Amino acid sequence: MERSLSMELVRVTEAAALQSAKWVGKGMKEAADDAATEAMRTVFDTIPMTGKVVIGEGEIDEAPMLYIGEELGTREGPEIDIAVDPLEGTSIVANGAWNALTVLAVADKGNLLHAPDMYMNKIAVGPECRGQVDLDAPVSANLKAVAKAKGKSISEVTVTIIKRERNRKIIDEIRAAGARIKFFHDGDVAGAINTCFDWTGVDLMLGIGGAPEGVISAVGIKCLGGDFQGRLVPMRDGDTERCESMGVDPEKKLLMDDLVRGDDAIFAATAVTDGEMMKGVQFKGSYAETSSVVMRAKSGTVRFINGRHSLQKKPNMVMED
Repeated sequence: MERSLSMELVRVTEAAALQSAKWVGKGMKEAADDAATEAMRTVFDTIPMTGKVVIGEGEIDEAPMLYIGEELGTREGPEIDIAVDPLEGTSIVANGAWNALTVLAVADKGNLLHAPDMYMNKIAVGPECRGQVDLDAPVSANLKAVAKAKGKSISEVTVTIIKRERNRKIIDEIRAAGARIKFFHDGDVAGAINTCFDWTGVDLMLGIGGAPEGVISAVGIKCLGGDFQGRLVPMRDGDTERCESMGVDPEKKLLMDDLVRGDDAIFAATAVTDGEMMKGVQFKGSYAETSSVVMRAKSGTVRFINGRHSLQKKPNMVMED
C-alpha cells in the first residue's frame, strides 16, 4: 500500500466524526449513523485506490449503509480490503456518552477476514503481554499472566468488558480473582485499542462483542504490537449457516494472522465524543477541532493528529483538501 494512504484515510474518519458529532446527545442514533456513513462514502471516493468493503454495516439492499461488497475510491491505485464502522457507538452519540469513534481498517486485497455480522468472544492485550494470554485459558490464568508481564498484582489489573448478561460468567470470574473491572456499554473497538496505551488505565479486554468490530480491533492492535484472539459465537438463528457460506469455521480460535494477514495494514479513527484515548469533536464557532489516530503495521508508526477545520471554507466538511 502507498505510504500516503494513511493520511488520506484520516480525512475519511475526520469527515464522518464532524458530521455525526452534530447529533451528540440528541437521542437520534440513526441520524448520527447516516451522517457518518454519507460523509465517509463521499471522502472515500476521492482517494486514489480500488477498495472493496469486506466488513461493513449490512448488505447491498440496506443502503445508505456502507454495505459489504461496495466499491470505494477512484478505482485507480492499490487494491485493498476495507473494514469500516462509520460510527462505532451510535447509542453513545445519542446519549452523549464516552468513546464514540468513526473507525476503519484497510489491508491489501484478500488479507482481512470476512467476518459475518455476529458475535465474537475476544481477548485483547497490549505489547507487554503479547504471547502471554490465551482465549482458551481460564480467566484467572490470563489475569495472572497480565499481572506478571506488567509487574502488577492481580488486584491492580484493570479489565474492560462490555456490560451484557452474555458476559456474566466472565465478569464473575474476574471479580472472584480480585481484578478491577471497567465496564463499557457500547463501542468495543475503543475498549480493545485502549489496552495498548498506558494512559487509558486498561490492561486487558475480555468478553463477547461484535465480530466485525473484532477484525477492526485486530488491525489496530497489530499496528501497535499487541495481541488479539477471537472465536465466533453463533447465538442467533442462521449464524452457523452463514459462517459456512462464508468459509469461516465458527469453532476455530482466530489468531492475529487469521484476522489480518500479511505484514501491512492501516487503522484510522477519529473521536466523536471524549474517551480515554482522544478528545471528541469540539465546535468553536467558525471552526471545529478533531482528534484522530492513524497507524500502520508495516512501519509501526502511530500518529495522533489534532485537526482544525474551517466551517466557512468547508461547510459540508467533506470536500477535498
